[in-house]
Amino acid sequence: MQPNHPAGPDRAASSARIYLRLLSYLRPHIRHFAVSLLGYMIFASAQPMLAGTMKYFIDGLDDPAKAVLRGIPLVDGMQLMYGVPILLVAIVAWQGVGAFLGSYYLMRVTLQLVHDLRLALFNSLLRLPNHYFDQNNSGHLISRITYNVTMVTGAATDAIKTVVRDSLTVFFLFGYLLWMNWQLTLVLVAILPIIGILVANASRKFRKQSRKIQVTMGDLTHVASETIQGYRVVRSFGGEDYESARFSAASEDNTRKQMRMAKTKEVFTPSLQLVTFSAMAILLFLVLWMRGGASAGDLVAYITAAGLLPRPIRHLSEVSSVIQKGLAGAESIFAQIDEPPEIDRGTIEKPHVDGHIDIQDLCFTYPGAKHPVLDGVSFTVEPGQMIAVVGRSGSGKSTLANLIPRFYRHEAGRILIDGVDVREYTLRNLRHHIAIVTQHVTLFNDTVANNIAYGDLAGSAREDIEVAAEAAHAREFIDRLPEGFDTLVGENGVMLSGGQRQRLAIARAILKNAPILILDEATSALDTESERHIQAALQHATQGRSTLVIAHRLSTIEQADVILVMDQGRIVERGTHTDLLAAGDHYAKLHAMQFQEGKV
Repeated sequence: MQPNHPAGPDRAASSARIYLRLLSYLRPHIRHFAVSLLGYMIFASAQPMLAGTMKYFIDGLDDPAKAVLRGIPLVDGMQLMYGVPILLVAIVAWQGVGAFLGSYYLMRVTLQLVHDLRLALFNSLLRLPNHYFDQNNSGHLISRITYNVTMVTGAATDAIKTVVRDSLTVFFLFGYLLWMNWQLTLVLVAILPIIGILVANASRKFRKQSRKIQVTMGDLTHVASETIQGYRVVRSFGGEDYESARFSAASEDNTRKQMRMAKTKEVFTPSLQLVTFSAMAILLFLVLWMRGGASAGDLVAYITAAGLLPRPIRHLSEVSSVIQKGLAGAESIFAQIDEPPEIDRGTIEKPHVDGHIDIQDLCFTYPGAKHPVLDGVSFTVEPGQMIAVVGRSGSGKSTLANLIPRFYRHEAGRILIDGVDVREYTLRNLRHHIAIVTQHVTLFNDTVANNIAYGDLAGSAREDIEVAAEAAHAREFIDRLPEGFDTLVGENGVMLSGGQRQRLAIARAILKNAPILILDEATSALDTESERHIQAALQHATQGRSTLVIAHRLSTIEQADVILVMDQGRIVERGTHTDLLAAGDHYAKLHAMQFQEGKV
């Protein structure tokens, strides 16, 4: 769903605000930008100098008495045949110095600007709350960092370069023309409103089309990302044709939007050239008609300077599409950067907690949902105790696990750790005390050792990493890997089996040595042999820790101190495995169902 965008003056004001904000990233690099500006002033000043050189050359041909240059530094008093070539080379060299200073230092500034912007965008992702990722697909988020930032690069490099260099060129040339013949120059000024109308109209179209292109690029990236990540499912279920058609449709949509942008640009540029050169044609007529007492050199110099104008004016007009693309990209980037970060008003930081968890009348409803996921949940976990939570899918088990480390904020009720509400801890400190192992293990395309010692654990002693792997029953398969702990596991651990990935996640939790351990269906998708290894690993991992186990397989939590049975967001039973079986209610029915499935 696209946001509503203002029109008319509000749109212009919005565009100006976005571009000024984009340029605000130049502040740390203002010195280099000043050097670049000086360079483009040098470059632009050379343009009327070239036209002026033609005056001396033509006048010298027309009147040999004027064959000596007067009043010009470097060539004062020099004969025409020597002075003009030297003057021409000097002017071109002067222009070259300006072009280098302008382009090189502006490139330094703008590349750093794009780096800063890309970094700000990525860092904002690290601070955004979970619900933002729930509502935005990964393809659009990745496209924003890659494609949208590339569009901003164009606005920040090519556009700034063109605007600064060619604006100064037009300024110097107009100044020179006004100085030579202000009446004729007014003819050129008369076409500026027409050019302004053309540029404004094209800008609106460019901006609108750029937004549509962004959306289609996000869709394209999303389809490609999903297919790459789920390639096994695609191949297993014969989804190649479906994914090919889906990608083709997204690509064709993007191509159509790009073609509309190209059509607008290619119609706009010739139209502007027609207006500009029509004015030049009128100008040539007036120059011949209103020659007056001007020398041939004056007329040639004037026409030369006027002839140099269309090129920078055309560049300035064409840059509109680049700027509008950049503004459209910057608009979406700043929208993400301005998203409120994960709320963290906590002030308490404890170096250690005992792991006493007290949940009181906890309620939670997902944004946009009608019914609560959790409704009046209350229980206590004593330090070192294992509490298991079981129930049918959708009963609220995983939501409960996500609320303790504050991945989501609960509306009602309290979650206390060592008597302190989790909302009063700083997020970083709260999560420092909690280790989490989920069913869907996330591994990075790095070594086994670096995947165990990840994040705050980076830099852990190799001996500690190996001890954690041993405790997680992962050492036996790690030693069989080609390079042991230094083996790359592939993207998301693709080189490992599900049970092996799970054991690395447990090793990571053991190495963290947090007093609170949350196991969210950590064994639900494993085969019997893998489950046996995981069970042995978990027995070590849970020793001396307050453990909350979200379980699907009831066989894994028979030794739990207390088992909570949830249904439709409420705790409907609680007790030990033996007590709940004897009660013959919800838990007994779940156990009997799984026992029958196991026999089959």
